[in-house]
Amino acid sequence: MPQILNPEQLTLQISADQFSFADTSELIASNSKSAQQQAWIAQSEAKKAAEFGLNLQQPGFNLLALGEAGTGRTSLMLSAMQEAAAKLPLANDIVALYQFDANGKPLYLKLPAGVGTQLWQAQDQLIRQLIKELPNLLESKTQQSSLAPFGAFLDTQLSAIKTNISYITQDKALTQYFEWVRKDILDYLEAWQPNAEADSNIEALLSESFLGRYRVNLLVEQKPKNTEVLKNIQTSIAPETQGSPVIYDNDPSLQSLFGGVEGSGDANSMPDFLRLRAGNLLRADGGTLLLHLRDILADDQNGAQLLEKLHRFLRNRTLQIEDLGSSSNQGGGFVNAQAPISVNVKLVLIATREDYYELLEEKPDFFDYFPIKIEFAEKVKANSDNYAAYAAFIAQKCQQFNCLHFNAVAVAALLEAMHRHEEDQIRLSTQFSLLEKLILESVASAELRNAKVVGLEDVKMAIDRRYSRHSYIEAHMRNSIVDNELMIAVHGEAIGQINGLTHIDLADASFGSPVRISANCYAGQRGIFTIDREVAMSGPTHDKGVMILQSWLHTNFAKLNPLNMTASLVFEQEYNGVDGDSASCAELFAILSSLAECPIKLGIAVTGALNQHGEVLPVGGLNEKIEGYFRVCKEIGLDGKQGVLMPERNLRHLLLNDEVIDAVKNGMFHIATMRNIGDGVQHLMGQSLETVNHLAEGKLNEFKLTLEMNLPKRH
Repeated sequence: MPQILNPEQLTLQISADQFSFADTSELIASNSKSAQQQAWIAQSEAKKAAEFGLNLQQPGFNLLALGEAGTGRTSLMLSAMQEAAAKLPLANDIVALYQFDANGKPLYLKLPAGVGTQLWQAQDQLIRQLIKELPNLLESKTQQSSLAPFGAFLDTQLSAIKTNISYITQDKALTQYFEWVRKDILDYLEAWQPNAEADSNIEALLSESFLGRYRVNLLVEQKPKNTEVLKNIQTSIAPETQGSPVIYDNDPSLQSLFGGVEGSGDANSMPDFLRLRAGNLLRADGGTLLLHLRDILADDQNGAQLLEKLHRFLRNRTLQIEDLGSSSNQGGGFVNAQAPISVNVKLVLIATREDYYELLEEKPDFFDYFPIKIEFAEKVKANSDNYAAYAAFIAQKCQQFNCLHFNAVAVAALLEAMHRHEEDQIRLSTQFSLLEKLILESVASAELRNAKVVGLEDVKMAIDRRYSRHSYIEAHMRNSIVDNELMIAVHGEAIGQINGLTHIDLADASFGSPVRISANCYAGQRGIFTIDREVAMSGPTHDKGVMILQSWLHTNFAKLNPLNMTASLVFEQEYNGVDGDSASCAELFAILSSLAECPIKLGIAVTGALNQHGEVLPVGGLNEKIEGYFRVCKEIGLDGKQGVLMPERNLRHLLLNDEVIDAVKNGMFHIATMRNIGDGVQHLMGQSLETVNHLAEGKLNEFKLTLEMNLPKRH
C-alpha cells in the first residue's frame, strides 16, 4: 500500500541542544586546531593515506589525491605537506658553476642550506676585488715580468673565502673548483699582453665575458625560515615551511616546472651557465610539489608535451634545463648536451576521478609513479563527531575572516544545508567551499540587521537569496505553465496522461519542473515505441528504462504474449531532449491507464525508476523535483488534491524546504511513497493492480481479435 508521509518525514531537524556552546566564538578558546585540521576530521581515511605517503621518504612514492573540487583537496594537502616538511631537515642550495674542464658547461652542486648564498656572495666579492686591483696588478706584471703579485693576491682572496666558508674544504668538487679558478685566472692573465691602447685592453678583462665565468648562479636558495614568496605570481612557496620546501604551482608550464634559459641581447656578454633559471621541480628538490592534473590537461598547446616530459622526469628522476622558449640555437648547444641534475622531489597530483580514469586509459604507465592514492570523500556519515568538527570549522572560518560568529541554532541550519546539498539525511556533503560561501553570505545578512551573532534567520535568508539569484529560468518555465503555453493540468483526471517530474541541471543551479507524459494504445504488433526516440531526442538511459518497462508488461501479461499491442509514448512539448530513467514508472502508469481506460489523478506528479520485477527504484534530484512541482501547483491553485508520488527507497533523501512542509501540515499538499507498481496504481487510479490488469487484459484480447479479423484469409 502507498504510504502518505507526515511532515516530520519530509526533512531532517538537527537539534541545537546537542551543542555545548552558545555561539562558535566559544570554540576558538577551547580548540587550537585550524580550519584545515577540522576539515581533516571529516576526511579521516584520506588523512591517513596522505600522512603515510608524505612520511615515506623513499623515492618514487608520489601521491595522487582524487576528489571533487571544493572538498578541500588543495588546502588540506598543502597543510599536510607543510606539516610533514617541518619534520625534515632543510633542503640543499643548488648552484651552477662554470666547469673549466668541460668547455664551460654547467657544473651543478648541491650545497647545505645557506652555503650557496655564502658562495655567491664570496665570488661576487672576489670579482669586485679583482676589478679594483686589476690595473695595479697588471702594471706590476708589466714591470716585473712576473705573475707573482697575482698569485699572492689570489691566494689571499681564496684563503679568506675558505676561512669564511669552512664547508669548501669538506667538498672535493668545491676544492677542485677553486683550484681551477686560480689556475684559469693566472693562465688568462699570463697570456694577456698590453698594447698601444692599454686602457681598452684592460677594459676587455673587466667585461662579463671574462669575469662572468667566476660568478655563481644560485639556482635554488634555501633559508632556515623561508618567509619569501616567489615574485612569479603563478608560483608560491608556503611561508610556513621551515624544513624541506613545499611548492604549489597553480599554473604549470614547461618553463615553470622545468626551468629555462634567460635570453640575452648579446650572447657573448654573459656566460651561458649564468642564464639558467630553475623551475619548480628543481626548487622543490628535497621537498614536495603540488600540481593539478586539470591544469596540465587543459593546456591545449603544450599539455601533451608537458605530460610527456613529466613522465620522463618521474621515470629518470633527473632534470635537464632546456631553452624551451626559443627556437634559435642561442645558448642551446651546451644546454642540450649538459649532464642532467638528479632531483629528489615528491609530487602531489590532484585530480578528479573523471580526469584520472580518462588519462589512465591513455597512459596507464604514468600512474605507476603515483602508488599512494588518496581518496577524498564527497560525503561523510552524520554523527556527533562530524557535527562537532563542522562546528569547529565554522568557528575557525569566522576567526579567519574576522566576522560574526554563529549561534548553535544557526550552526544546526548550516549542517542541514550540507545534508540538503548531499540529498541525504544520514550523510553530510564535504563541499567545504560551499559551506564557506554560505557562512559569509549568512554573516552579510546578519550585518545588515546589525546583529551581534549570526542566527537561524540569517542562514535561511542566505539560502533563499541564493535560490532567488538562480531562479530566473525556473520562473520563466513556471510562468509558461501558468499562462497555459506549456500544457500541465494539476486538477481533475485523464486517461493515458500523467505528470512526470524532470530535473534540470544548469551547473550553477538546478530545479525540477513537471512535464506531461501521454500514452496511446491500439491494436498492432510493434510493442512500445517512444516518439522521442524515433526522432533521436532521447538518451540511452531513457531508452533502457522503456525497454525495462516493456519487459515488465510482457511478464505481467505473460498468458497474452505476444501482446498484439502498439503503444506510443511521448514527453509532450519537450524540445530539448529526454534522458534518464526516473520517468519509467510514470510512463508505465500512462500505458496501463490507456489500456485499462482507468483515469489518473492529474494533481499527483510521479517520479521513480522501474526494474523488471515491478519494484520502484530511487532517483536523483528529488527535493528540487518536489519543490518545483509544488511551486507550479501553488501558482495555479492548491486545492489539497495535489502531491507527489515518489519511491519509498528515496525516503532518506527528503530534505524539503519549510514552504512545502507547511503546506503538507495544512493538508494542501501531500507526498506519498510507493514500493512497487501496485502501490502506484492504487494511489493514482484508486484501483488495485489486479483490477487494472483485468481491465487491461480485456483490452488486449480486443486487440488480438481485431488483428485476427484483419489478417488475410487462407484459401
